[in-house]
Amino acid sequence: MRDGIVDELKAYEPELIEIRRDIHRHPETGFEETRTAKIVADRLRSWGIDVVEGVAKTGVVGTLTGKRPGQRAIGLRADLDALHIREIEGRDHRSTVPGKMHACGHDGHTTMLLGAARYLAQNPDFGGHVHFIFQPAEEGLGGGKLMVEEGLFERFPVDAVYGMHNAPGLPVGSFATRKGPFMAASDSWIVTFHGTGGHGGAGAHLATDPTIVLAQFIMGLQTIVSRNVQAIETAVVSVGHVAGGDIGSPNIIPSEVVVSGTSRSYKPNIRDLLQKRLTELAHATAGAYGCTAVVEYDRRFPPLVTHAEQTEITVAAAKALVGDGKVNGEAPQLTGSEDFSFMLEARPGGFVLIGNGVAPDGSFHNVHTPDYDFNDEILTLGAGYWVSLVQEELS
Repeated sequence: MRDGIVDELKAYEPELIEIRRDIHRHPETGFEETRTAKIVADRLRSWGIDVVEGVAKTGVVGTLTGKRPGQRAIGLRADLDALHIREIEGRDHRSTVPGKMHACGHDGHTTMLLGAARYLAQNPDFGGHVHFIFQPAEEGLGGGKLMVEEGLFERFPVDAVYGMHNAPGLPVGSFATRKGPFMAASDSWIVTFHGTGGHGGAGAHLATDPTIVLAQFIMGLQTIVSRNVQAIETAVVSVGHVAGGDIGSPNIIPSEVVVSGTSRSYKPNIRDLLQKRLTELAHATAGAYGCTAVVEYDRRFPPLVTHAEQTEITVAAAKALVGDGKVNGEAPQLTGSEDFSFMLEARPGGFVLIGNGVAPDGSFHNVHTPDYDFNDEILTLGAGYWVSLVQEELS
């Protein structure tokens, strides 16, 4: 057991809480994380770690070499960015930026990796190299993809790369992962229906009405998964936005309406199927009512697929920290997405969830909600996991 690591990290806990809450008070969204990146770079340098800034615009990479012989290298990744959400009132460390907050826990992810970096800089009892990868713009803008495209792993070669995310609803002290497809591919789509529009009263019979097409299309979407995807497979198609007409002119049939949403899947053939059927349905429905459709389908993030060997290392590192009973190596698949998937496409690696806690009645505030907050109680535990992983990989 390496639970002594967490005990040693407890000495840093007040500082880690201060860092986390400072970042929380000053959230920065994708590719704007200049203040957060400076905090990261300054801290790393103060601990004697080599630092490169401006990676994928606002990313930071710190490199530490162990004191033992060894040439292997691994990457440990945390994300920096916040979300466009207005936080609830009442917290002492509430966001000071209107309409932005750390609603996914990236403030905690950054701080946990900083805690591990400090510990390892003071205790470099490993062989080889650790690259601390602080990635910008995970929330929808593909910062992970840009890092890979800009040559992250050519500049900072690694034999394996690892990620971690907090999980509300999972008890504090527990970890979860799985081999193979773990999180879903995330695709976005926009469909614009065009008609002639017209007067909603006197000229309705003269109009081609895209609102009817929209209504039929939204209902038809629900048949893609239920009637085209085999029941033992998993897929999701959801509508997130609808727009058309003007609320000040309810007597006008609009000439254009727009609907957009998301699709989630794990397998390439299912992903192809969702795009094909959604596109066919849009055009067929529009044609049936004398309208036309324009479909934009954006394949944003691939599925997050962990590698078998690195997942075994992930499990071993977590078990060494908290014991066998608190680590689930066969966690269920999640339909959330993560752009760490781009890094796992480029290099072997693993990904783990760390419990963010759950109330005695089973309730919790999920990520991407105004009530969510990262649990400071797990800062040293998460940092301890990273240290345990380095010891597992490079000792």
